[in-house]
Amino acid sequence: MTEKNKLLAQNIYLILAALFIASLVASNLIFQKFFYWYPIDLEIYDVKLFEVSVGLLPYPITFLITDILSEIYGKRRANQVVIAGIFASLFSLGIILIGEQVPATPWSPVNDNTFNLVFGATPLAVLASMLAYLFAQFIDIRVYHFWKNYTDGAHLWLRNNFSTFFSQFIDTLTVLLLLCSFGIIPWDKFLGLLISGVVFKIMIAALDTPLLYVAVHWFRKKFDLKPGEEIKGI
Repeated sequence: MTEKNKLLAQNIYLILAALFIASLVASNLIFQKFFYWYPIDLEIYDVKLFEVSVGLLPYPITFLITDILSEIYGKRRANQVVIAGIFASLFSLGIILIGEQVPATPWSPVNDNTFNLVFGATPLAVLASMLAYLFAQFIDIRVYHFWKNYTDGAHLWLRNNFSTFFSQFIDTLTVLLLLCSFGIIPWDKFLGLLISGVVFKIMIAALDTPLLYVAVHWFRKKFDLKPGEEIKGI
């Protein structure tokens, strides 16, 4: 690989890492708003089947990015981005905690009550999200590489969907267990939100498969990679 292509590969890696971290932090900050993502009035366990947190909107992006990184840059580089996301979440948590402690001025457009209402549960949410995220992302990367090795680099759709489906279920289950335990979400919403969240994530994961194929095709053509081959030395 030429030095020019190595620099390009490094820059793309940094951009993907930045998008991953931004998506993760944003999902932690906006999770308290819920919406109906499909206009069907169908309830399951006292929760609308298509009722989910807006925090789920950016979250599937993180799994698409780790699949791209796993496929093109390898397991070690994908894990590095996951660890960087942990530090970014902790850093954002610290900023929020400081923001809660300093008093608002009388003329502040956002007073203390409003700030605490919006971000008051964020520290617990970040903690719950980080624990779930740790389990899910590392499982996603491990399962992805298991199927990649098992199929000798063939059947990209198989490792993309199998790794994402399983890790998304683990993520949804873990974060809901923690949020309900912390009292942020009532237990009577648990099963409904679990089913709704998993259905939403599975559908999004299936839809992102063509995007993964497009991205992998471009990388292989640009950097002259064989199927299953990874970029090394950056």
